[in-house]
Amino acid sequence: MVRLDDSTQKRLAIAGAVVTIVFSVLLGRLWTLQIIAGEKYTKMAESNRVRTISLSTSRGVIYDRNGEVLVDNRPSLVVAVTPSEVENEDVSFRLGKLLDMTSDEIKEKLEDKAVDPLKSRKVKYDIDENIAVYIKEHSADFSGVEIKVESVRNYSAPTTAAHVLGYLGEISGDELEHNKDSGYELGDLIGKSGIEKQYEEILRGIKGFQQLEVDASGKVVRILDENESVAGNNLQLTIDSSLQQATEKSLEEAIKVAQRDGHEDANAGAALVMDPNTGEILAMASYPTFDPSLFIGGFSSKQWADLNDKSSGFPLINRTMMCSYAPGSVFKPVTYLAGLMEGVVSYRSTFDCEGKWTGMGESWPRYCWNRAGHGRMNLSSGMSNSCNIVFYEIGYKLYKAGGEKLQKWAHEFNLGLRTGVDLPSETKGRVPDKAWKKKFNEEHPDYQAWVPGDTVNLAMGQGDLLTSQLQIANIYSAIANGGTVWKPHLGKKVLTAEGEEIHEFNREKVLDIPVPEDIIEKLQRDLRRVVVDGTAKRAFEGFSLEVAGKTGTSQVKGKDDFAWFACYAPLDNPRYVVVVLIEQGGHGGSVAAPAARRILAAAYDISSTGSLSVPDKSR
Repeated sequence: MVRLDDSTQKRLAIAGAVVTIVFSVLLGRLWTLQIIAGEKYTKMAESNRVRTISLSTSRGVIYDRNGEVLVDNRPSLVVAVTPSEVENEDVSFRLGKLLDMTSDEIKEKLEDKAVDPLKSRKVKYDIDENIAVYIKEHSADFSGVEIKVESVRNYSAPTTAAHVLGYLGEISGDELEHNKDSGYELGDLIGKSGIEKQYEEILRGIKGFQQLEVDASGKVVRILDENESVAGNNLQLTIDSSLQQATEKSLEEAIKVAQRDGHEDANAGAALVMDPNTGEILAMASYPTFDPSLFIGGFSSKQWADLNDKSSGFPLINRTMMCSYAPGSVFKPVTYLAGLMEGVVSYRSTFDCEGKWTGMGESWPRYCWNRAGHGRMNLSSGMSNSCNIVFYEIGYKLYKAGGEKLQKWAHEFNLGLRTGVDLPSETKGRVPDKAWKKKFNEEHPDYQAWVPGDTVNLAMGQGDLLTSQLQIANIYSAIANGGTVWKPHLGKKVLTAEGEEIHEFNREKVLDIPVPEDIIEKLQRDLRRVVVDGTAKRAFEGFSLEVAGKTGTSQVKGKDDFAWFACYAPLDNPRYVVVVLIEQGGHGGSVAAPAARRILAAAYDISSTGSLSVPDKSR
């Protein structure tokens, strides 16, 4: 037998140990892969064989109060691109030429690829069928590009009620994170504004899915499991589409009239029609407007910037409830009630209007809009003629009475708070008081004190008071119905996709104004006088409907006057509150009031003869 020397035996022992260790490691790894991690890798292998895809769903239809379709859906051919597969500049260039897009525009559509580079992004909607066929036939030249059929919004009248309806857009990375447990995926459409955003959960529907078995090349072998999509619920609004269109037309005409009459900066405005007995909004118009269908497929950053540039007039803003304005004389009914309820004036009080008021001293004069003066006025004629001197006096008396009594009555009408309307981004306005002024001027101690002129300005609907048009509609609704503020709303009913009613939005009381019936009736009579023989007389001459309302002309520093008119009709059984505002439009009686007349004429299908513009310079 051959005897190995010690060094050889040592080397063999080391080699044997190494082999043993290697096999032990291999056996251990095999144990780990097959036993410990077997389930994990089985699932990974399964995921390579089984693919789950989402199934699109139809968004709910939006109807007006009479069942007329405002928004439904239509199919659209869409080009979708998977960012991780489109690295070749040639592909982007060729695709861009087909879609009439630059490579940069395509890249911009894919800029959120960090969210998930394996998920396809839609780069263009409503492509021509010939282009879709070409891409499919030349799929080898368009790696990572696919053609889909998607459901997109279809608008019966493109700009009708645009601010009410809102628009859709692809969900962003931030929105995905915020809604991560709600089943959204990259590329999904989501409500961005208006009703589409407010009632997203009702309208969106539930996506289904398919589990597909695929082979090594990715071809579908069979469907393993399937869960059908559920269409979104339909929504019926309180809007009357025919009245909405008439309101939008009247608003646009009023702006043109203001421009024709020398107010060249009158480029914007709003008009609102509401049921004073329920808070239902029947028409809501804002100008300039926009076409929601333009949002199908999204905007480039330049297009978005242009749309939000000052020169565009900010068409995406709903001026009825997103903007705050000085209300001017349409606020005077609040001052009227505050004076009577706090006892600083009576219905028999008289006032001398000489065109100039120096109640706070000769150093702080105030003027009536009628510089020649109205002569002897009482509370009733002061309202019908919108005499500033009368309301300066009431404001000054309320100041001297102490206790911020005028602010108290502004709050009784819920001013300074959001109305709760079912639309996003509502402003709450502002009712200024001592605390607000002190805080606002914390860096300017000399301006912190609340002085008599602040209350006098407030009594006129000026100074630092800000309201939305919708808040003014609430005031006149409460006056019309005898003292109740109802929550404004646009939702009327929720229906299934098959048309079955599953929810009805009932009216919701916000508060009752603590004013006796006889005082409300006095105010109602005096607002009727505004139309019969006051500042709105010329606008409503020959009109067969009995209307009560108030003209307003608010002053804004550095701008032309803003024209207001707020009214309700018919007098004995009010069904409509109408509020019209023309920014920089001049006088309420000559521009806003005739527009309201046209809206009421449309509501009752009666003739509204005469020119829209009335040569009346009253406030």
